[in-house]
Amino acid sequence: KQWYQRRVRGKEIVVYVRETRLTSLISHIMISLSILMIPTPLNYIPIPVLYGLFLFLAISSLSDFQLWERMLLIFTEQNAYPPAHYIRRVPQRMVHCFTFVQLFQLAILCAFSFAGSPYLKMCFPVLLALMIPIRSKIIPLFIPKRYLEALDGHF
Repeated sequence: KQWYQRRVRGKEIVVYVRETRLTSLISHIMISLSILMIPTPLNYIPIPVLYGLFLFLAISSLSDFQLWERMLLIFTEQNAYPPAHYIRRVPQRMVHCFTFVQLFQLAILCAFSFAGSPYLKMCFPVLLALMIPIRSKIIPLFIPKRYLEALDGHF
């Protein structure tokens, strides 16, 4: 991106922004070329290094994850809550109830996904598909729809 600014009475004002897609294009091409690493060069990378990379990616993306933010709110005093839009529009009890419901659903999915039995692992796609009617039909029985719309909304 290139920012063009001009000064007006001591303040900088952005006149226009020229955004180039070249950086993202090059990075996607390089990611696509990594497919060529599958047979031989990938064998030289130790598995713990890949696990560490994926763990780093997972932890670094937690800050953008609304469920993680709501889990942290459970341990935060109400007067120290961040000014997110859903916190201002939804009572604290409903936010925590929705968080616990989502954590329960996540625990069920993880239990079936990490199960030792291949028969339980085969149920994972069915369970994943069942999350849609649970969210649209069962959860609105416990949490009012106006609160769910605020909780589901994007920042």
